[in-house]
Amino acid sequence: MPEPSTEARRLAIEIIATLVHIKKAMADLLLRPAGVPNDVIANYLNRRDPTTGKGFSKRELAPLLLDELKERGDEDAVVRNLIQIAARWSRFHLADDEYAARATVQKAREILDAIETMDASEQRQRELAGQEEVANLRKRRAEIFKRESDLLLMMFDELAGASDHQQRGYLLQDLLNRLFQLHEVPVHQAFTRNAGGEQIDGAFRLDGWHYIIECRWREKLTDIREVDGLQGQVRRSGKQAMGVFWSINGWSENVPGLLKQNPEKDVLLLEGHALRCTLARQIDLRRYLLAAIANLSFKSEPFLSVNQYLSGE
Repeated sequence: MPEPSTEARRLAIEIIATLVHIKKAMADLLLRPAGVPNDVIANYLNRRDPTTGKGFSKRELAPLLLDELKERGDEDAVVRNLIQIAARWSRFHLADDEYAARATVQKAREILDAIETMDASEQRQRELAGQEEVANLRKRRAEIFKRESDLLLMMFDELAGASDHQQRGYLLQDLLNRLFQLHEVPVHQAFTRNAGGEQIDGAFRLDGWHYIIECRWREKLTDIREVDGLQGQVRRSGKQAMGVFWSINGWSENVPGLLKQNPEKDVLLLEGHALRCTLARQIDLRRYLLAAIANLSFKSEPFLSVNQYLSGE
């Protein structure tokens, strides 16, 4: 709550001064429930005028007490609490002047209603500002996603015409790493293992499973011996590991059938059309991968074409 207005502070003074005649009862019924610390109550409740030696009245003590709370940073909360207590007050027999007490309670109800209306308005403004911020953030992310996808698509199309096929293979690994990062799929770049005996083109994690990637972009179609090499890497990995053979130009016609004979069903086949459709934002990488995994798990089919995915087959 912001610093209390002059009107709210003045009302808090009236509440302390008019609702309960006896100071001790006032402290028990108003000050303590409003959150005034006991040391502040003790300091001001029995304070006397140093000149006359007489005790201060509740009306005289109230502003001094609020000043002390202001220095402690507690005034706004206590004023708010006092107004809430007064708005529900019904013990008018405790007041020295019942009519003054009723007038104070009525004023408290009006002020509290105004405060709550203002709070609701401010909360709505914060919600609208938050919604606008979220919308702007989503817009910026969409713009970044489009820009990065377009750059990767240009890179892919340039690689398609490259004459150095070995260099193209290395650049394909980098393109795939950047693609997975763009789609917020945790990815590992190429690495070696088993004392350098195995070269892994890359890997990613999806829904708790780990996928080893083998990349190929050659004029010759991938044959089953190359896929068998990936299967060996998968089997030398942990239990929650599968393989993804991403062959841009595809594979020989017997590869899918031979993979279906594999009882483990642990290798997916992906080709260049799926990669380009992903870069062109025609399909979502994560959703397509999950659909391909489901297709392998439920139908024993290692390959799901983009047309099959889009048609829901």
